[in-house]
Amino acid sequence: MPVIGVGVDLVDIARFERAMGRTPRLRGRLFAADELVRGGKALPLRSLAGRFAAKEALIKALGQSWDIGWHDMRVVSDAHGNPAFSLEGHAAAAARDLGVANVHVTMTHDAGMAVAFVVVES
Repeated sequence: MPVIGVGVDLVDIARFERAMGRTPRLRGRLFAADELVRGGKALPLRSLAGRFAAKEALIKALGQSWDIGWHDMRVVSDAHGNPAFSLEGHAAAAARDLGVANVHVTMTHDAGMAVAFVVVES
């Protein structure tokens, strides 16, 4: 399948944690309720930093933001914990307009950094 775009983003976890501490409502603005938990347990901030990086990487892979809201692109996990995107609203419309058939995402965190890589295919 042809690649439409590739995006990568890097987040300093300590900086992300400070931002979350300074602005308590930021968590709700960036993430839908189901993105904040896995298996009934709250995700640690390092995992949320990875999810934020994934959202930024997706915007880059699509080529522009098209007024995509943070809740329009939810990072979800399958039964094995593998990440994927659930696209809604403006994100779904942008993907449809570009002819997106598949979105691949991977995330990791180590040494105080979280990184995400996204490939968008037609």
